[in-house]
Amino acid sequence: MAGIHPAAAEGYAAKAEAYIRGRPDYPAAVKDWLRDDLALGPGKTVLDLGAGTGKFLPHLRATGAAVIAVEPVAAMRAQLIERNPAVDARAGTAEQIPLGDGAVDAVVCAQAFHWFANPAALAEIRRVLKPGGALGLIWNVRDESVAWVAALTRIMAPYEAGVPRYHSQEWRRLFPAEGFGPLRERHFANAHTGPAEQVILERILSVSFIAALPPAGQADVASRLRALIAATPALAGKVEVAFPYDTAAFSCVRK
Repeated sequence: MAGIHPAAAEGYAAKAEAYIRGRPDYPAAVKDWLRDDLALGPGKTVLDLGAGTGKFLPHLRATGAAVIAVEPVAAMRAQLIERNPAVDARAGTAEQIPLGDGAVDAVVCAQAFHWFANPAALAEIRRVLKPGGALGLIWNVRDESVAWVAALTRIMAPYEAGVPRYHSQEWRRLFPAEGFGPLRERHFANAHTGPAEQVILERILSVSFIAALPPAGQADVASRLRALIAATPALAGKVEVAFPYDTAAFSCVRK
């Protein structure tokens, strides 16, 4: 589909199921962020933009707001619908949102905004938001203060090749943004606990530019990840490991 970065279109289509298993959930503090910063609750309508497989949808539904999900990658959207059959899920991109003017009280981009951080997308988000409505951006960010997490990044780095990432902070260049108030920022501690094969191996293999590699490239990355796990005392032989994250949450209000 036009408007989707090739790494996202190819990688997420190929690894939609691995994305579900390997990606962390969000911390309990997100409930307060949605209520206090985005003013979500019963009687409100929220758009999950770039909704992926629907990882963030349970948190939006828990607010009592009506939820609309927009996701351009068909394989991801199919996983979303399978797990959230009651949600209004639509094909669309950030630059062409299939909603009318002022249709929603909030737009949330979970693990997604860096893919479409451009003026056209922000103008389209502003169009579908009601005046006084909120834009929320949230990411689970690997905690690279932990040595083995930093080592994971070093394994991935040669394949990144300019793919849009949260870490580049390029998305911040859009703010302060026309028609929006100041960007507010919060951080919450988070962790993904489970078998290393799931929370480390599948997590990294679900990264867009890794998932888009040819099979031989993916096998090489997987081999290096397994070697790192085996060589790290905190990980080797453990039934469960905890992958640490910093959940970074941002919000601003449409003027």
